[in-house]
This record gives sequence, structure tokens and C-alpha cells, in this order.
Amino acid sequence: MQPLHPFLSTRTNEVTNKTTQSNTPALPKVTAEMIAEKIERLMKYTLCKQVREASKEDLFTALALAVREIAVDRMYETANRYAHENPKRVYYLSVEYLLGRSLVNNLDNLGIHDLLDQVKLDNPIPLRDVIDCEYDPALGNGGLGRLAACFIDSMATLGLPGYGYGLNYQFGLFKQVFENGYQREMADSWLDRSSPWQIERADRICHVPVYGRLVYEEVNGERRPHWVDTETLVGVPYDMPIVGFGGKTVNYLRLFSARSSSELDIKTFNDGGYIKAVEKKIKSETISKVLYPSDAVEAGKELRLLQQYFFVSCALSDIMRRFLETNTDLRDFPKKAAIQLNDTHPTLAIPELMRLLMDVHGLDWDTAWEITEKTMGYTNHTLLPEALERWSVKLLEKVCPRHLAIIYDINDH
Repeated sequence: MQPLHPFLSTRTNEVTNKTTQSNTPALPKVTAEMIAEKIERLMKYTLCKQVREASKEDLFTALALAVREIAVDRMYETANRYAHENPKRVYYLSVEYLLGRSLVNNLDNLGIHDLLDQVKLDNPIPLRDVIDCEYDPALGNGGLGRLAACFIDSMATLGLPGYGYGLNYQFGLFKQVFENGYQREMADSWLDRSSPWQIERADRICHVPVYGRLVYEEVNGERRPHWVDTETLVGVPYDMPIVGFGGKTVNYLRLFSARSSSELDIKTFNDGGYIKAVEKKIKSETISKVLYPSDAVEAGKELRLLQQYFFVSCALSDIMRRFLETNTDLRDFPKKAAIQLNDTHPTLAIPELMRLLMDVHGLDWDTAWEITEKTMGYTNHTLLPEALERWSVKLLEKVCPRHLAIIYDINDH
């Protein structure tokens, strides 16, 4: 595996900045009048309310959506620039992103924060006062998530084609409350009002095989495995614009929510098994409910392994799809993609990339391994044994038997 910084070398950084920022076309200058027009339109047609009757929360949502429109214009321009240049891209895989509040950050990075005092609306609430209505996105816990957020923010500021990948946790870790001097943990329902920053990409869903078993057949004297009798999980991506300082480059953080491939077992439902009819849906969607489900019991360990495998499978399928849209030879994959794994949680990405290259795209083992070695980078943040995850062979064989076989092959080679 490669160390952290080859894709951030001085030479690459200089070339990337020259190509990505010098060709930026002039975008319309953002004015207070433009922001006011956007808020009034969004309040009327998206929130279906009149500005003069809007609450503080309504004004926050309309302002956030207005700022998102400005960011999306720059995100499209950035994407068109990348499509023209076909550069090498950086993909940062992390189970945590501690982003903080996006509205104030995006206002600052776009250079339009001071315009809020000049926006004239038929409402007595000052726009600066609505900023505090935003919930912190419950996508991270501590230093690991803050590091990931800093990296994707820095890449956008430097004009680098870099993207974050993660999970779209519905409840995050937990919300802390105190009763009689003792801490109680409650679900942090940060998505109750829906996030104005998340853009659903239903056309980019990913299908993830899990469970099942391996069968082998002889092909030209070679014993080849086939993963059969699998269940399928569906990953629905949601994009959050990541605005670089100065607003010249806007990349995105792509977060996946888990869905079932079968929403309702209609036969079971008609037979009166109403709960059982949606059992598969509930089990599948549990994968992206919370950050770090407890691994104190076997069911929790299985859920955590499923969560991490689901995450990397969605990310790699999406990365591979983007590569194949503009390239045909998979041997060039390391020239166009650098994948950085943030700590131990995404390390199943290594056997998953091998699986995609061999089982889906038909490459031989040696070629697939060479591509994987040149593409993957990994950072380990601690040497404490309790922080280094270990999975039992039995559990790996149950959840992702193909990956266990690939891990054995890696050891043999």
C-alpha cells in the first residue's frame, strides 16, 4: 500500500492548481438581491410559505437552500472542468466525518457571509440569527471524523479533485442528556427535519452482495470460486457539497444509506404476517442507522462488519463506475484513482477491489493485485490493540465468504 501523500506531492499540487483554477469561467457575482430572490422563491415553491409568516427554522431552511444553489452552480462548473481534464482523483474513505455546521462554513468559503446584513425580506427576523438553527450532522465522533472533514475541505481549497465517501447515519452516535446527575444516551435524530445540504442521487444506487456461500468449478485446469445464494443490499447515495475557501472549487462528500432490495414481502403480508413482511427491509436499513453499533454481543459484531463492508462496496462500485465512464483499460485505474483508507474501518476495501477486478471485470489475480497495491493508501492512527478491529473467521465466512477467500489468497501470495 502507498503512504498518505503521493497524490499531494508538490509537483502534482502545482499542476492541479494551474489547470483547475486558471480555466474557471466567471460566474455571476452573488449579491444581496440575488440571495433575497432565491429565499423568496424557495420559501414559496419549496416550503410553500409566505416570507412574512416564516419562522426562524423556515428562514434557515430557505437560506441554506439558497446557499446550496450557489454552491451547486460551482459544483457543476468544477465537474465540467474535471471532465475536460480527466485528472487523477483522490477518494477518501472514512466511517466518520465531523463536519460541523455547513451554513456558516459555506457562507464564509463563498465569501458572502457579510451580505446577510444587506438582504431585505418581508420578515423581522435577521438572517444572521437563523444560523444557529442548524443541527450538527451526526456523522462523526471525534478526532478521526474531524481529520476526515479537514482533508476534504483542504482538497477543495487547493483545487484538487478529491471526494469523501462515508455512511449517511440516521441517528449518528448519541445525544447526551443528564438526569439526576447521570448521563443518559438518546438517539440523535439529526435528520428529523431533513438536511438542506443532502442531494439524493437515486440514479447512482449500488447493489451489494452479502452472505451466501462459495462454490468452485474447474476452468482450464484452474479452480475458480463463485459466490452464490447471496442477499442484496441497496446503497442510495446522498451528496453534500464541499466548498473550498474562495469558492473556486466545490467537490462533494458522498454518503450512502442502506435500503433493502425487497421493500415488502406481499405474500407474507397478505397472509397476515404484517411485521414479518417488512422484516428484511428493517434489517437492511439498520446498517446505516447509527455510528459504531455496540459490538458487545454477536449481533452487534455482525452489524458492524456488515456496515463496514457495505460502505466500502458502495464506495468502490461508485469509483469504478466513474472511472469506466471515461476510461476503458482497468490497468490504468491507478493512474486515475488514489484511494485513501482512514484507519482500520474501511480496510475491507482491499479484498473488495480485488473481487471487483477479478469476479466482475475478469482480470487475473496478479494484475488485480498490482492495481490494488498501486491504488490503495492507508493511515493507521494508533497502535493500541483495543482500537485495532479483528473479525473472527467464522463471522467473515458468514457475512462475506468471497472476501475471506481473497484474504487467504493474499496471505498465500
